[in-house]
Amino acid sequence: MTASIPNRIVCHFSCGAASAVAAKLILDEFPHEQVVIANAFVKEEHPDNRRFLADCEKWFAHPITVLRDEKFGASTYVVWQKKRFMKGMNFAPCSKALKGDLLDAIRLPGDIDVIGYTLGEELRLKRFFARGSSFLPFAPLIEMELTKDDCYRIVQEAGIRLPKMYELGYNNANCIGCVKGGQGYWNKIRRDFPAEFNAIADIQESIGPGAYLFRNRATGERFSLRDNPLNAGRYSDEPPMSCGFTCEVNDDWDKEEPK
Repeated sequence: MTASIPNRIVCHFSCGAASAVAAKLILDEFPHEQVVIANAFVKEEHPDNRRFLADCEKWFAHPITVLRDEKFGASTYVVWQKKRFMKGMNFAPCSKALKGDLLDAIRLPGDIDVIGYTLGEELRLKRFFARGSSFLPFAPLIEMELTKDDCYRIVQEAGIRLPKMYELGYNNANCIGCVKGGQGYWNKIRRDFPAEFNAIADIQESIGPGAYLFRNRATGERFSLRDNPLNAGRYSDEPPMSCGFTCEVNDDWDKEEPK
């Protein structure tokens, strides 16, 4: 990676290990005045994310700009209730309302958007370009051939404790209860965070079957989170979820290369 990018560089810091390492690599390579590190606060993230952000800010020796939505109170719950749906075919409304729209508002023409895709996620980057976005994404972790495990190690070697959600066995530091998760993920949320699980199930059921996340494969009938069989899914086998301006629903994004 060489310091030849002339534009402003916006690092999207999600309070995850990969986005933290991506931002640090950029700051080590480019003048700090050229770099903006932006984070969108979301009420339903684990509170330990704020501790991680503060620790990373010291590590970076560079401020993190925290953006906060006012229309929905920075709350996924409010987004779902006001919009009366929780997940579309290819996106989740909470990601767009609480992250994407805020990041769009600060974007300047020619900005380079740094995203924390790691080695093994090259297809995700190809899909991003295939969508014909006007954004100019840059994935330094892929360029440097760094994996997610590498990112965990780098953060820990810097003396920073990983976010609590990682310690609890989650693959990311997303909200407690992400609508892009699979059946195994939701059963883990039910065990680890029963209060949050029930609150989200209440919202889902108040909206109705159109907000149900899963279908019975045999009948095609949708069912609520509370009706998700306790033995359904295996979280370790489920593909990763992305939450940010590159919001991706947990589907078959890794199964077919874009043409």
